[in-house]
Amino acid sequence: MSFRLLVAAAAAQARRRTYSQAARCSGGQTLVEKIAQRHAVDLAEGEVVRSGDFIGIRPHHIMTHDNTGAVIPKFSSIGARRLADARQPVFALDHDIQNTSAKNQAKYAGIEAFAKTHGSKFYPAGRGIAHQVLVEEGHAWPGTMVVGSDSHSNMYGGVGCLGTPVVRTDAAAIWATTQTWWQAPPVARVELRGELAPGVVGKDVIVALCALFANDEVLNHAVEFVGDGASRLPVEDRLAIANMTTEWGALAGLFAVDDVTLRWYDERAERGPHAIVNPDTVAKLRQDVAADPSRWTADSDAVYAKTLWLDLSSLTPHVAGPDSVKIAQPLGELEPRQVNINKAYLLSCVNSRQKDLREAADVVRGVQKARGVPAKVAPGVAWYVAAASSQVLADARASGDWQVLVDAGATPLPPGCGPCIGLGVGLLEDGEVGISATNRNYKGRMGSKAAHTYLSSPAVVAASALQGYICSPETAIAGTSHPPSARPVLYGSEVHKAKPAAAVSTDSASAISGFPQSLSGRLIFLPADNLNTDGIYPGKYTYQDDISREQMRSIVMENYDPEFARLVRADDIVVAGANFGTGSSREQAATAILAAGVRLVICASASETFKRNAVNNGLLVLESPVLVAWLRAAFPDAPLTAVTGLGAVADLVGGKLALTDAKGVLAFETGLPKVGKAAQEIIVAGGLENWVRRRMAAES
Repeated sequence: MSFRLLVAAAAAQARRRTYSQAARCSGGQTLVEKIAQRHAVDLAEGEVVRSGDFIGIRPHHIMTHDNTGAVIPKFSSIGARRLADARQPVFALDHDIQNTSAKNQAKYAGIEAFAKTHGSKFYPAGRGIAHQVLVEEGHAWPGTMVVGSDSHSNMYGGVGCLGTPVVRTDAAAIWATTQTWWQAPPVARVELRGELAPGVVGKDVIVALCALFANDEVLNHAVEFVGDGASRLPVEDRLAIANMTTEWGALAGLFAVDDVTLRWYDERAERGPHAIVNPDTVAKLRQDVAADPSRWTADSDAVYAKTLWLDLSSLTPHVAGPDSVKIAQPLGELEPRQVNINKAYLLSCVNSRQKDLREAADVVRGVQKARGVPAKVAPGVAWYVAAASSQVLADARASGDWQVLVDAGATPLPPGCGPCIGLGVGLLEDGEVGISATNRNYKGRMGSKAAHTYLSSPAVVAASALQGYICSPETAIAGTSHPPSARPVLYGSEVHKAKPAAAVSTDSASAISGFPQSLSGRLIFLPADNLNTDGIYPGKYTYQDDISREQMRSIVMENYDPEFARLVRADDIVVAGANFGTGSSREQAATAILAAGVRLVICASASETFKRNAVNNGLLVLESPVLVAWLRAAFPDAPLTAVTGLGAVADLVGGKLALTDAKGVLAFETGLPKVGKAAQEIIVAGGLENWVRRRMAAES
């Protein structure tokens, strides 16, 4: 195949994540980019944040929950003695609150003492799930950027706050310095059209999106929800949708602040005296939105990586599963199968707010009214319910909704994560089937790996608990099958054409002292997609703390290809497929690659957790799906580890990659994400912890 044909083949195959070069050259900013811009630090004068940029960020808040106990020793190990800004961290205990063992109580007491010592905000066990608490208490505030050491930090996007997850090392760095790094992700525009029919809610929207676009369309993207359909959704539905963009594969899910948002804050401001959410702060928020509307929305000429759309009016109730969020079907198709259940769950940060509890209670009321007798949970079914927070619980009790659920036979649990994370009472046992209003249904997530879990809206959970099998509220009320009419869901995607733009000038690009302008070496190609951390660094070595770097070098990629360790050389540039580093969060997957002498990995896409662990340990990970597609066309029969014979030169600051053959003739060139100052500083320091130490030393 000729070089020209190879390039054409590469372009045809490049369908995965990519950073829009048009966005780097012209056009306005997305809302994600605007909010990131306001929280970026050390930008050059006139520098505009774009997707793909490595930037330093100073988030409005950093949330940690039970894992605060793991961040504290990391914070101490880097030599930090005080929080750089005690107002920035927020601690909220929510995961293992049913565990009353002395060990767990000591852990919780230690976290509370740490917060008290440093004067930071602390919410004890029982106050609620951290994400809900941050929204209620106003820490996740519209127009700000809030990060959390938890994957469902995306939820803050429901109130116009850019929420995104970070790893524990980032949390420690923020505590010590107020900042960490972030690579602005590509942004997908998701247009919601029309209006939901009665009985269809936000949970149905995100369950449908996860299944309709189940081929990594938004993997490691930020998602901006727009359209007339989005503007009609209540804040509670927006929070549910933003929350489960995590399961969709996204790093953030964001709704613009609009009149619906402002009215929701008006109502919250009337609840009573509050330091953050009160009539004065909400009035100021309204003034800010009115004074500069462009600050609160994407620019009309913003450039997106892609656009997806969903017609809400065509949507009916949906159920995800079993055992995957990427499998979903209309309830009208599933109900006739009469899938019997053993357990039902109405809890979690996605679906246990007051609106959710009321919708479930209304199903119970409907059954009682239709049948003239008290509604009860079906024989053989256990139903568990927990409010998202103590505030939600108080509201549900005041409205009578909570008592309706308890009287129907639901077992109340304290406000927290509980069964959703596989902790506490009520877990699924071998062979059982559960219907849940939670956000994840992976095997083993809520108990036994030999159980099966479906996800649905709170109303469907309630109906199923009363009827004994997965069904609609109408069926539970009538006592005979009345599944919703199934109809085609209207959805699609639009291809974005790059806008003509002048070539990007790299004259202002520069490398800080100690950072290489470029890296060069042999190109080693690993053609597999989804090469997980266990393939890179086997789990059996993870907790062997005395393994040397030389030993790590000998076992790197052992479960993927035992030949890799023999073939790789220092300074090789490794290129891999999509979703590189997926799986567990073990940092050794990155440090083992460094031990082999590799300083740069380029992949079609990377697990965000792996990427953060890599950069935090001094390993650069850049993404170029076009390069991977070209290599696959050029080496269709590549072994697991292919020594390609190509030389690679990566211009890290200018954002370019050139490949040459054995004779030094140019074979291929393409763009790369530029490595900005924030990432450069971390790489030069040898990782984020060393960067923090240097920063603290410079400021002392």
